[in-house]
Amino acid sequence: MGEKQENKKERFKRLATTRTNSILGRLKVLGNCSNRSAYDYTEEEINKIFSEVERRVRETKAKFHFTQKKEFKL
Repeated sequence: MGEKQENKKERFKRLATTRTNSILGRLKVLGNCSNRSAYDYTEEEINKIFSEVERRVRETKAKFHFTQKKEFKL
């Protein structure tokens, strides 16, 4: 029963580290698709992929900066 409960900061750091490393690993795997001897792709396809990745990064980053809900006032 001597277990120390994890506080919000510790839980954030643990989960954010794990999830960030997971994303970075998946980006590395995506990068493996750049091998022209194994794959054929167009510039348009690459632009579509990275437009979506960048859009999702912006969307997720915004959640960290605009977490306060604004109340309606007249």
